[in-house]
Amino acid sequence: MTSSHTKGWLADFLLLAAIWGASFLFMRLAAAELGPLPTAALRVAIASLFLLPILLVKGHWPALRQHWRPVLFAGILNSGIPFALYAFAVLHISTGLSSILNATVPLFGALVAWLWLSDKPGWSRSVGLAIGFGGVVLLAGGQASFKPNASGVAPAWAVLACLAATTCYALAASFTKKHMPSMPPLVAATGSQIGATLALALPALWFRPDHMPSASAWGALLVVGVLCTGVAYVLYFRLIDRAGPAKALTVTFLIPVFAIAYGVLLLDEHVTSWMLICGGVILLGTALSSGLIKLRSLGS
Repeated sequence: MTSSHTKGWLADFLLLAAIWGASFLFMRLAAAELGPLPTAALRVAIASLFLLPILLVKGHWPALRQHWRPVLFAGILNSGIPFALYAFAVLHISTGLSSILNATVPLFGALVAWLWLSDKPGWSRSVGLAIGFGGVVLLAGGQASFKPNASGVAPAWAVLACLAATTCYALAASFTKKHMPSMPPLVAATGSQIGATLALALPALWFRPDHMPSASAWGALLVVGVLCTGVAYVLYFRLIDRAGPAKALTVTFLIPVFAIAYGVLLLDEHVTSWMLICGGVILLGTALSSGLIKLRSLGS
């Protein structure tokens, strides 16, 4: 890989982390008035409307039409379900905690690749899986109360929603690697958002709000749809194409840094030392399980 090529994907990597870190903030602002399902549905619908004209101008419609089945299905796994789960979660736990749990995506990705693609981890990666899941247990254990909080929902349900979302992301990454190789990033991004929109349309209509949301909620929804979804997914699929799915998934390492900073500065959220310690354990395990860092074997 040339130096300029490496710099290209590193720039995408940092920009994507900053954008997706902000998505937790804007999801909370929108979901507080629209509700989780309408927020997720409108997010992917706005992203679809933003991306589709670009796809048509670029001449990629034949590629989308040829591969529409896997692309639309990937959108349900990679956008529809997880966006709805996170829009629910951020209403009941902090955006910082949600983003730390989101950092387990490469951890679940390694596990899914092992079980689905027979990508068996070596000794170092196996240790990483054990450490990472241990960190998840410790972090989730601190939020495991099923007693409703001020929002009326037990924090444990929000934590489980985040972990279910990360599992969806991991499944989608392996599905993309197996069924959508070398696909133009714009095709994958646009098709996946259309697939998610179709899947969420009826549930969102059923759970639509009974009042007109404020201008600030619509503004947050516009930002999360265009920037945090439309633009971000072009960057993400381009990152998969340039750097591979393993490196692309590690973008979740940096997302909590941005998300926690946004939450503290803009939402007056508090970050506990326990969250940071457990987050560090999760990141260490994830780095090992994804092969970003390696341990020497005992016999070496």
